[in-house]
Amino acid sequence: MLNFWMGFQVGKARRKYKVFYPMLYALESENKDAKLFNCIQNSLELKLIFFVMTVLGGIQHPLIAAGLGLLFVITRFFYFKGYSTGVPDNRLKIGVWNFLGLHLNYLF
Repeated sequence: MLNFWMGFQVGKARRKYKVFYPMLYALESENKDAKLFNCIQNSLELKLIFFVMTVLGGIQHPLIAAGLGLLFVITRFFYFKGYSTGVPDNRLKIGVWNFLGLHLNYLF
């Protein structure tokens, strides 16, 4: 559900900042709001890696993988909210813990 919500937010930002497909990121030379849009777009990173690591970790350790997945999802919300402000350092206040959930899933 979080990924759907984040994707919807990116779609709204595309319309608001006029960054149309097939452009993945806004160019600062063409769009005064490029930095803000790119911060919102960058928030979708890591979701494929997260899904693969959670499934692979869940084969051997389903409860640990589920717990780490929950940690990742909750902290990823805060990562997204902080990053979408346009100030990249805001993503690390609580959102930095999403990397713990991701990397520990990889170890198991």
